[in-house]
Amino acid sequence: MDSTAAAPSTAPVLFVSHGAPTFALDPGELGPRLAALGRRLDGLRAVLVVSPHWSTRGVKVMTAQVPSTVHDFGGFPEPLYALQYPAPGAPELAREAAALLAEAGFAVTPDAARGRDHGAWVPLLHLLPAARVPVFQVSLPHDLDTAGALRLGRALAPLRGRGVLIVGSGSLTHNLYEIGAHSEAPYARDFTRWVREAVLAHDALRLRDYRHLAPAAERAHPTEEHFLPLLVALGASRDGEAAEVIEGGITYGVLSMESYGWGLPGAAAPSR
Repeated sequence: MDSTAAAPSTAPVLFVSHGAPTFALDPGELGPRLAALGRRLDGLRAVLVVSPHWSTRGVKVMTAQVPSTVHDFGGFPEPLYALQYPAPGAPELAREAAALLAEAGFAVTPDAARGRDHGAWVPLLHLLPAARVPVFQVSLPHDLDTAGALRLGRALAPLRGRGVLIVGSGSLTHNLYEIGAHSEAPYARDFTRWVREAVLAHDALRLRDYRHLAPAAERAHPTEEHFLPLLVALGASRDGEAAEVIEGGITYGVLSMESYGWGLPGAAAPSR
């Protein structure tokens, strides 16, 4: 992927389920699909990632020129800690992101020391393995709710016109208490099906109120931080913009790896 190529008129938006850190070593169903998608992307100026693993007071924007690869986890196989994702940062575009967020009413602080957490670099190892396209992050405010996540995405949306791929990185289901307790928990499949229908209908109101409307919502997400990046991505999409389902199956019995894209080049007909 050549970041020096002409930027697309409107870059896509993604929501990616990043699963456990071991996704970096075990691509499962989703890894090859992200790799195939990455080969469809061209001319990106940068990638902006919003991950639940950078939670802050207010919003922080990564302005480092060369962000480090942060191994923000413990107890995993040693080869995982040797992995690096040496993509450059994008300080100028990060400052544009900060200005857009401030204009939308968010309290914003630049952060020149922060490195990329595994919610960013793990899926990007599959999506853009060459690590040539600049990548920066915007933090997830610790007090953000679903309405605020939609507003955050809308504030960042103009960057798509600057050739910036916006990625909300989370998990479609995220109940760590039940990992390994099921071969495949039916509630995870039911919750995934409900979200897919709402995403394909571009029903932001239903997704905003998923906690009251979706089956087993609180079981699928005992806490909300891994669901909110989906709302950020949806907020950055355009009204009526077709979503593409990127199937990923279910890992560890309860972690749905389903992901979505909007405005993808050569997008397939929406899955139903």
